[in-house]
Amino acid sequence: MLCTNRQKKQNMDKVISDNKIRCKWCNLKNPLYIKYHDEEWGISNFEDSYLFEMLILESFQAGLSWECVLNKRASFRTAYNNFDLDKVCSYDERKIAELLSDEKIIRNKLKINASINNAKVFKKIQQEYGSFYNYLKFYIGDTMIYEIERTSSELSDIISNDLKKRGMKFVGTTIIYSYLQAIGVIYSHDKDCFMYKSE
Repeated sequence: MLCTNRQKKQNMDKVISDNKIRCKWCNLKNPLYIKYHDEEWGISNFEDSYLFEMLILESFQAGLSWECVLNKRASFRTAYNNFDLDKVCSYDERKIAELLSDEKIIRNKLKINASINNAKVFKKIQQEYGSFYNYLKFYIGDTMIYEIERTSSELSDIISNDLKKRGMKFVGTTIIYSYLQAIGVIYSHDKDCFMYKSE
């Protein structure tokens, strides 16, 4: 259901009136972005279903803003069968054509093809390690990393290179760094953000 102008104004008033300082990248005019910033970004979530969803969404971000992807997240969930790994792995040319005609998502053929390919690699990693989280844990251990104002690191370089060797696409070090921030491996809230912490 579409929000009415009055509902949108009420949402905006609520956002403005809370007087909280947030990370500079967070668009305070977008309640969806506020919610993501406050309730999801940087908060550890290592369920494989979530790890898969975020990996696919981050790959679509390449060359775009995260806000653009986030605004289409609900539509991506519908188009991608709620990111059911087995279903995405089985997507065929007919499904690809369907995705390319879906105006509610990002219709980039290379990224759509990569998402299906990456799903298959993701599944192989699950089979090898028992879960995708176990694979990540091999590199990240059990410690959360606290750092700000970076877009890549030695860790994101290593994971990116390994995923590329395994055949994944659109998983450069910047994308992987952003992914690690999103899933709560790297905690990067700005120093003046109300959610900032250093340990």
